[in-house]
Amino acid sequence: MLYREAGQFKTTYSADMAVLPIRQDRIALYALIAFAFIGVPLLATLKIGVFGSDYVFKALLIPFLILSLAAIGLNILTGYCGQISLGAGAFMAIGAYAAYNFSLRIPGMPMVVSIILGGGMAALVGILFGLPSLRIKGLYLAVATLAAQFFFDWLFLRVKWFTNYTPSGSINAPQLEVLGYTIATPLERYLLALTFVTVFAMLAKNLVRGNIGRQWMAIRDMDIAAELMGIRPLYAKLSAFAISSFFVGMAGALWAFVHLGSWEPLAFSIDRSYQLLFMIIVGGLGSILGCFLGAAFILLLPIFLDQSLPILAGFLKWLPFGAGWNKIVDHIQSVETVSHMTFIITGSLICYLLIVEPHGFARLWAITKEKLRLWPFPY
Repeated sequence: MLYREAGQFKTTYSADMAVLPIRQDRIALYALIAFAFIGVPLLATLKIGVFGSDYVFKALLIPFLILSLAAIGLNILTGYCGQISLGAGAFMAIGAYAAYNFSLRIPGMPMVVSIILGGGMAALVGILFGLPSLRIKGLYLAVATLAAQFFFDWLFLRVKWFTNYTPSGSINAPQLEVLGYTIATPLERYLLALTFVTVFAMLAKNLVRGNIGRQWMAIRDMDIAAELMGIRPLYAKLSAFAISSFFVGMAGALWAFVHLGSWEPLAFSIDRSYQLLFMIIVGGLGSILGCFLGAAFILLLPIFLDQSLPILAGFLKWLPFGAGWNKIVDHIQSVETVSHMTFIITGSLICYLLIVEPHGFARLWAITKEKLRLWPFPY
């Protein structure tokens, strides 16, 4: 009976329309943010638990945060506005290359400003490729955005100006500095990515709750009815493309500068677009929380399975089934078999989830909260 709003009276419209109207939700969110900003650095400094290893930051936390930000951007376009896009990887590449060229060709350009300008350049290109959405929709629009993916893959690979004429085509990111402070360690890079994600996730949450967010959702549900109500499809769709591309472009710049350090065009291939699309589908279309849940599932679950399956197979050796059984267990523990098993288990769980709850993890979380609010007196 801890999760109750009984007795939490609201005396203003702003309190009634708050993002988290229930006090327990606000406390949980504040505790999570405090742990992310204070608890994780403290545990890393004291070398306590898994946070004492740089691997956790380089392979888990930093990629999770950046891909969550990219998923938020794609979810604004696909989940809230209903415009299918298969070119998110291209807009990540635009943000990365634009930020690199801003920092390279403008002396004294602050790194944070370069990243934001990279997102702005991606927004301009997003508006251009969003123009077909005024005439086509559905799978036809998906093919149009897929064309952007192929075009920019070719552009950044063939036009050497974007890579500063490097012979190999790969780029080394400039040194990360914020207000004169050099960001070098994995913990510092994690805090930089966390700051970006926290600020822009809150901005996205307030955008989708405001007037522009209601216009996007009206276009998503039925664009003809929305137009009859006075909503301009031109403004609603292009604003969704612009803001979505801005978020994805910033995520691309962070992916290149903060996570990779050096990259080539293949780092933003069509596989990245598919990965982001799967994240928002599994996490929940039209949900900011679903972006984080989907990113955690798609990114972290395969890593967990890769690490845990050999350990589980080791326990199976204790079963007294003879030498033949031990040979089977040794085969299971091989790297190739573990890799295949990871794909099989991940794919099976995705299929099961979409059958049980097509709206993803965000809907499962909402159902859990609704049941907790009624427990122990369900009706």
